[in-house]
Amino acid sequence: MLRYGTLMQQNSDGSFDLVIYIDQAEDFKLEFAKELSVFKKGWLNNKKLRFIKIVLAGTLIFSIPFSQIAAKGPRYAMSYIYFGSNASQLEYISLAQDTLAVISPSYFDLNADGSLKQNYISESFVNAVHDKGIRVVPFLSNHWDRASGVNALNRLDQLTDEIALAVERYQLDGVNVDIENVTHTERDKYTELVRLLREKIPNGKEVSVAVAANPNGWNTGWHGSYDYRRLAEYADHLFIMSYDEHYQGGTAGPVASLNFVERSVQYALNNQVPASKIVLGIPFFGRLWAADGSVKGLGVSINRVEDIIAKYGGEVTYSETARSPKAEFTLTTSDSLTVTGTKLGPGDYEIWYENSNSIKEKLALVDKYDLKGAGNWSSGQETRDVWDYYDLWLNSKYFEDIFHHFAKDDIIQAVKEGHMIGTSNTHFSPDDSLTRAQAATIASRVLKLSPSSNMAFSDTKGHWAEREIAAAAEAGFFMGYPDGSFQPERVMSREEMASLLFRMIQTDVQGAGPVFSDVLEERWSYQEITALAQAGILNGYEDDTFRPERALTRGEMAALLARLPEQ
Repeated sequence: MLRYGTLMQQNSDGSFDLVIYIDQAEDFKLEFAKELSVFKKGWLNNKKLRFIKIVLAGTLIFSIPFSQIAAKGPRYAMSYIYFGSNASQLEYISLAQDTLAVISPSYFDLNADGSLKQNYISESFVNAVHDKGIRVVPFLSNHWDRASGVNALNRLDQLTDEIALAVERYQLDGVNVDIENVTHTERDKYTELVRLLREKIPNGKEVSVAVAANPNGWNTGWHGSYDYRRLAEYADHLFIMSYDEHYQGGTAGPVASLNFVERSVQYALNNQVPASKIVLGIPFFGRLWAADGSVKGLGVSINRVEDIIAKYGGEVTYSETARSPKAEFTLTTSDSLTVTGTKLGPGDYEIWYENSNSIKEKLALVDKYDLKGAGNWSSGQETRDVWDYYDLWLNSKYFEDIFHHFAKDDIIQAVKEGHMIGTSNTHFSPDDSLTRAQAATIASRVLKLSPSSNMAFSDTKGHWAEREIAAAAEAGFFMGYPDGSFQPERVMSREEMASLLFRMIQTDVQGAGPVFSDVLEERWSYQEITALAQAGILNGYEDDTFRPERALTRGEMAALLARLPEQ
């Protein structure tokens, strides 16, 4: 059993070294428990820490400068805040559970002549947000009006003076530039706007820019108005609006497919924007289309989507290609539904939106490309569960219960690939037994089987995995029981999973010869187990056993997926 203790050693210059003593003896006494307790409570907050030293059995193993491990703190997290009163906006901020570092309210608009139109700024609201330790960085917007945007870019000296003065007067923490729908002809002026703001607004206050997602590398139109490379020279960061892949007035489809979002990040990196200056924008909204074409891409908050699904019996599918959910529902003549001020008539509708799975996959890109952080449009539109996992995924922690698990990396990879999900927004439950329903769902996802409703079992109607179970059964990977049931919550044994994986990968390896002492040739699963063991997919235990009847855990399943050959 590993035991440890800590001690703070003060140096002559007033700094401290944190010494961590490690001992593996069973009778090791935690002589430094008091210091450890104080350390955990944040006792270091007011101390200058110089080195962390690791001592094992009385010997100094290594010493590392604290700066090397403290340099990377929590990733940047911001939220635009547009809807609701000051009181409701403060509630939105509280619901975010201390995740946010910055909020961007709608304080700065443009008049028709391009001058600054300052909206009402509540000093008490700003103070209340500051009291929470959150910075207030209002956004400057032309609300898609090209004329006012162009006029603003033709009076840069006056506009930047007005903004800098307002930032100082109201004790704001900077400005986020969100001028949209100007064109490539204003490209240089746009960059000059940001340069002047950086010059006039004090260092330490934020100057950032919301830029159009540009996965296709367009150089004209409003996409061409953003010189990513030069903007990044002056701005603290670029907020990539990696959404509206499908938009109001356009054809139906995902608002932000994973491929669209990732290519948008790659475009920025390829245009010499440092990863440390990229903030990934995530939509807290979806878009609605009517089958008859009467409604095209109407915006709807994702918290409203959940209500619509519940009330009108919406059917939700998750696109394996887009990595986005889609809800389909039907309104009858007796139904009454108004969305964003538009009354919807009877007919069939579909909504492409975001849920916990799609948001997590986008947040995982922040870690993949080591970006500065993530933001969203906009606070108050999300479902409440978003904040249960947002900070974990933004900071690459993913699940609270996998940090010390042997399959941690495999679990993270399985989730990123969409093959497995957590048992909740914050837990994966790696030591829980894998059920038949979960196994069927994993097989369906790995092999990209089309969800089906053609094969029914007596006990899967309405089950969360009904369609995936049917798809896996139709493909011949699962059978039901003589009584017509599937028993979806029955746990999978290690040999049952071996049989399933053998059929899934269709390996040419034929099991032969003894591999495990408890898997004899006459056992029904002998060939599958020995073949997969010889292929390096299955492992046994240190005592040369396989324990075929033992329940397979979710963590073990993730480890097995990592060893499968490319499909």
